[in-house]
Amino acid sequence: MAERVLVIGSGGREHALAWKLAQSPQVKHVFVAPGNAGTADNGKISNSAVLVSNHTIVTQFCKDHNIGLVLAGPEALLAAGIVDDLRAAGVRCFGPCARAAQLASSSSSSKAFLERHGIPTARWKAFSNPQEACRFITSTDFPARVVRARRPAARKEVTIAASKEEACRAVQEIMQDRMFGEMVVIEELLQGEELSCSCFTDGVTVASVPPAQPHKRLLEGEQGPSTAGMGAYCPVPQVPEALLDQIRGAVLQHVVDSLRQEGAAYVGVLQTGLMLTKEGVKILNFKCQFGDPQCQVILPLLKNDFYEVIQATIDGKLCSCMPAWWEDRTAVCVVMASPGYPGDSEKGMEVTGLLQAKELGLQVFHGGTALKDGRVVTSGGRVLSITAVRQDLMEALGEANRGLATIHFQGATFRRDIGHRGLRLLRQPLALVYKDRHVGTGTRDVWSRLPQTSAVRGTRAGGRSEGGGFAAFFDLKASGYHDPILVSQTKGLGPKLQVAQVCKRHDTIGQDLVALCVNELLAQGAEPLFFLSHLACGKLDAEVMETIKEGIAEACRSAGCAFLGMDPPEVTEEAPCPSGPWALAGFVVGAAERGQRLPGLQRAEEGDVLLGLGSPGIHGRGFGVVRRILLTSSLRCSSPAPGSCGHGTLGDVLLTPGKMFSPALLPVLRSGHVKGCAPTAEGLLGGISRLLPEHLSAVLDALSWKIPEIFCWLYKEGNLSAEEMAQSFPCGIGAVLVVQKELAQHVLQDIQRQQEAWLIGKVVAPCHTGSRIAVENLAEALQLSSPQQLLKDSTAEIQPRKRKVKVAVLVSGAGTALSALIGSAREPGSCAQLVLVISNRPGVEELRSAARAGIPTRVIDHKLYGSRSEFDSTIDRVLEEFSVELICLSGFMRVLSSPFLRKWKGKILNASPSLFPLVKDGNAHQEPLESGLKVAGCTVHFVLEEPSAGAAIRREPLPAEAGAALRERLREAELRAFPPALQLVASGAAWLGAHGRTCWRRGSHRLSPEEEQQGHGASSPAAAEPQEQRGLWADP
Repeated sequence: MAERVLVIGSGGREHALAWKLAQSPQVKHVFVAPGNAGTADNGKISNSAVLVSNHTIVTQFCKDHNIGLVLAGPEALLAAGIVDDLRAAGVRCFGPCARAAQLASSSSSSKAFLERHGIPTARWKAFSNPQEACRFITSTDFPARVVRARRPAARKEVTIAASKEEACRAVQEIMQDRMFGEMVVIEELLQGEELSCSCFTDGVTVASVPPAQPHKRLLEGEQGPSTAGMGAYCPVPQVPEALLDQIRGAVLQHVVDSLRQEGAAYVGVLQTGLMLTKEGVKILNFKCQFGDPQCQVILPLLKNDFYEVIQATIDGKLCSCMPAWWEDRTAVCVVMASPGYPGDSEKGMEVTGLLQAKELGLQVFHGGTALKDGRVVTSGGRVLSITAVRQDLMEALGEANRGLATIHFQGATFRRDIGHRGLRLLRQPLALVYKDRHVGTGTRDVWSRLPQTSAVRGTRAGGRSEGGGFAAFFDLKASGYHDPILVSQTKGLGPKLQVAQVCKRHDTIGQDLVALCVNELLAQGAEPLFFLSHLACGKLDAEVMETIKEGIAEACRSAGCAFLGMDPPEVTEEAPCPSGPWALAGFVVGAAERGQRLPGLQRAEEGDVLLGLGSPGIHGRGFGVVRRILLTSSLRCSSPAPGSCGHGTLGDVLLTPGKMFSPALLPVLRSGHVKGCAPTAEGLLGGISRLLPEHLSAVLDALSWKIPEIFCWLYKEGNLSAEEMAQSFPCGIGAVLVVQKELAQHVLQDIQRQQEAWLIGKVVAPCHTGSRIAVENLAEALQLSSPQQLLKDSTAEIQPRKRKVKVAVLVSGAGTALSALIGSAREPGSCAQLVLVISNRPGVEELRSAARAGIPTRVIDHKLYGSRSEFDSTIDRVLEEFSVELICLSGFMRVLSSPFLRKWKGKILNASPSLFPLVKDGNAHQEPLESGLKVAGCTVHFVLEEPSAGAAIRREPLPAEAGAALRERLREAELRAFPPALQLVASGAAWLGAHGRTCWRRGSHRLSPEEEQQGHGASSPAAAEPQEQRGLWADP
């Protein structure tokens, strides 16, 4: 069902947010409050006059209009706690809580935060007395010329002064105007390249956004006063991937992790203003939303559904819906401002030429505009943002400037040189990182003592290194090429390197890096020729360096390419990261004869076959999920590998390198029998989607290939869905080929001579319901391959886990089991911990019982919500807040919605007064009497959308008798059945299988519920089990 969305704000950023949200098929309408002329009755977008400063009024508006999602643009509202207030009222809201928003709302708080966590920033000091501030400015030995108001204000909040005198005048102005707060922060003026790096984050996972570079000065040539932004472009071509890896890990992830450690989990978009100085990357400031105009160049490059990314972020599942970006496009935005800006600007001037700009294919985002008598007029300082998206920076800038020539209003101020810094730097490497390397004398000495790894190691014809360093020559003719096309690829190792650091094991990461790069070349039908690498580290360790280089050299030998060298490592001892390598990137160049490149998507046809090549490695976004699982797991990287995942530690298994496919695939690719090839390092679904044109879909059968045990452990330990597994992990498939059906067996046999491979699926006609790629039987396959050692370790007695499972109990005042559950959870050896009691009715006795037991309680009154889904989503949010893993229903009198039941499938327990297939009405205890049977009882079961006797966990039979006596005995039966049933599930002895039936772990067998009650023990479970369950538990 499509949702209504409310975007709060009136600027170009809010217009861009509404524009992008309106593109989602899941969004029915977007309200913008108060909005501007560009958001007034524009298709699915319209303005609202709701008073956004009053959170109570906003909440009521959301309930009256069935608003399913709110985005707050202005940071002042975030700092005032609008997200906290809306969420408390049951309204889904995207953005950080007030405490986390202090990162942007308070300059002194953010600076103190950076100092506490050792994150580099400019030198600074906060003052409440203007005289003391001026004395500091004039006496420091560094240029203290950046003056910030403590809190964002209606006017400019930062002054970059040209002199100390100007800085002192700015202090006086700010301190005299209490709109800016009672404190001012004086900062060092940093020199270097300014950059904006943003990310989506759900509090754990960080999904980085392409970097943007804003232009803050009013006039061309970086002249005139500082503004909020006169334009921006994205991505920034002069920033290398190694530096972006550093920023992702040492800045964005570090900030998010530190906030979570301080109890202020950050959910939303976090933007950092960075300065690339000679000393390294330093943070200038934070914003708790996309900046303006950065937003206007970032969102046009977002490839997937903005609404879905937001929902995944709110739900804490960002790792399963990572944003994807157009890689072959550049966006440039030019701001048109009113005369007088950034001071008091003129208003009411008519704006013309907007339709002509639209006809040029430009997107014009409105800021300070209003409608007057049907005409668009100016109403603020920054009036319009003209955005062009084209193939490269030069073309985009030219198109944006064409838009400037078509739009007119009196006294318009704008710059025509937006992006020229990027154009200039495209012609040379980034000097700050690659010219003036921060490598001390001692480091140089260590590096010079390391054995040189060059084309001599991992050699092939054509490659040689001359003249020292890591520059080298490659002779294509000597390699046997006649009319070659060159193909290049750059990859960074990313989060996997952090695991290697924790495990102090670096012998596999070099192989991983080469495999990532080489497999991407193979997707183009190219042969790898030579490889170079770049390393950045906090403190150089010669032994670690040699280990990495040896791994790269060995992998290059396997790939048949030359390793021309590793450039001298970049060492930033002041960086906020541990010693050792923390950024490792590789660059590979390959070649293919003209005409032998794989032609790409257009050749895949309905009926073609998909072949999968086996690989045990985990890469990319998968490690974001791994990180999240390890945060809640009782295991650490140093723990023994679970079950039959391996003989070493869990970290050793996670560091298993991916397979490199060049020896097995090159002959096959050159045969012309392969229509397409794609690696799956970033997830099984993502890899396959690269092979399919828009008019086709694919169906895979997960039972057709072998899934390594580590993926099965991640599936169960992380409580992940099959869809999340396929999105985030390769699930044992390292690359996928599209092959004509008649040639499939021939190609498969050729590959299997050197490499594990299987026929895993086929290309089919488009599926109009759900995903284009269906992975059938994945949940079953993940259970089939579950580590067999876990079965051997199980006994007839419940084995308590090292970490108790967090349980919430939902009540309505009609249940009696809560006290029994509380008592059971307190017993020694209990596997469950009651962390929350939720009631949909205030004042019930269960709330008082929970409070006496020290268990947190929440009242979520269903009468205050306009729909069942809205009520359920509020419960879901509170459950997520307390990290709940299991839910018990004790007399809960509300019917839960299907989306809620699907999300929590296998994690909701209920007790029903019946031994038979469960019914939905409230008279189940009468069923055996009416049927003439002589036995009644209570059943504790998993709650499903459709009740099923196969989901039973524990049954408590009673002799059938009529009247109140039966009801009372059923209550007693529930008290006896519910606590042990909860312990069975919490201990892992029972769980819901993929077919909606309860599965058991008991000794070396798994028993059905019927056998559990009949006392069959471990004798012969297969005899009574349904066929589907017998197949489910067969040895793989």
